Amino acid sequence: MKLTSARRDESKWRALSTSAATLVAVLVLLLCLSSLHHDAFAQNKSSHKAAFLSPHNAARAEVAVANLTWNATLATYARRYAARRAAEDCKLVHSRGPYGENIFWGSAHGGGRDEWAAADAVASWVKEKASYDCESNRCAARRKCGHYTQVVWAGTKRLGCAAVECGDGGGTFIICSYDPPGNVDGKPPYPGCGRDSIV
Repeated sequence: MKLTSARRDESKWRALSTSAATLVAVLVLLLCLSSLHHDAFAQNKSSHKAAFLSPHNAARAEVAVANLTWNATLATYARRYAARRAAEDCKLVHSRGPYGENIFWGSAHGGGRDEWAAADAVASWVKEKASYDCESNRCAARRKCGHYTQVVWAGTKRLGCAAVECGDGGGTFIICSYDPPGNVDGKPPYPGCGRDSIV
């Protein structure tokens, strides 16, 4: 009888030891995953900045305009407004805030695509270059070019952007905020139609 009871106690201890070891292993795994998630998030933030800055600065280089730098305040502003648009209806409505602004919306099923990236938004704005006449500082008749002129506005120094997926398959909403804002009435986006270097 005592032998059976001792075996039961030993079995309980063995089961508890196994459970404790499993719990420790799970906790270690969770800590590792948390660390990996943090590293991935940090890398994602870094690549997020580059994803927006690189195409902006490439367009600016084409017209000899100085590079933009990433600004956390602008990025926070953009992220909050993007979240608000996603919570409402993701329509292309400007924030009417203190910064220059470009917005983009891509359909969840547009052109056989399910996702839209920073490069897609910036490319759509830069595409308007074909509609901008630098000599007259005007858009071609019945064409838009204000998104492009904001991208290359020489007086703008800082950029912050955000992208959100809209609910129920509503596509992607992307916003970039610019400081100081561009598109000042009557002023060209850059001097010399891009022939002069700006420091």
